[in-house]
Amino acid sequence: MTPDRHGSAVVVFPSELEIVTTREFDAPLELVFEVLTKPEHVRNWFAPFTDVVTECSIDLRVGGDYHIVVVTEDGAECSFRGTYIEVEPPTRTVATWLFEGWPDADAVETVELHETDGVTTLTMRLAFRDQAGRDHMTTSDGQADSLDKLEDYLASLQRDVVSS
Repeated sequence: MTPDRHGSAVVVFPSELEIVTTREFDAPLELVFEVLTKPEHVRNWFAPFTDVVTECSIDLRVGGDYHIVVVTEDGAECSFRGTYIEVEPPTRTVATWLFEGWPDADAVETVELHETDGVTTLTMRLAFRDQAGRDHMTTSDGQADSLDKLEDYLASLQRDVVSS
């Protein structure tokens, strides 16, 4: 049985404009990459808490766009979008990142994956253009909950493979 890593995301602020989140998953690198980059998977874990993904499109190639829309329990719509700058399956993506609720909070998001002994470490770096954009990101509760959902989703996929 794999350990429950809920709440284990580590968030650091290496500079005034950067946020780096690190989180381990008990899943192979290729599976984690697939679940991070394919819409049919992203819609199952991306929305935090009781929120729901209502739209998810990902064109995973340099110059390709992604767009994810989440609706909160009270009906508010949250839209995330960006364009891929680098795509190196299954270890790295770099994309622009914009939460449309905070139009000045645009950033570049770098996601890197490394596997050791069946444990994949995700490192996600958000580098903001300016302090005004970075100031919106004061907590990571939503991101931490999404990463916990990602852990649960990865575990369910692996159980499905074992039981079939």
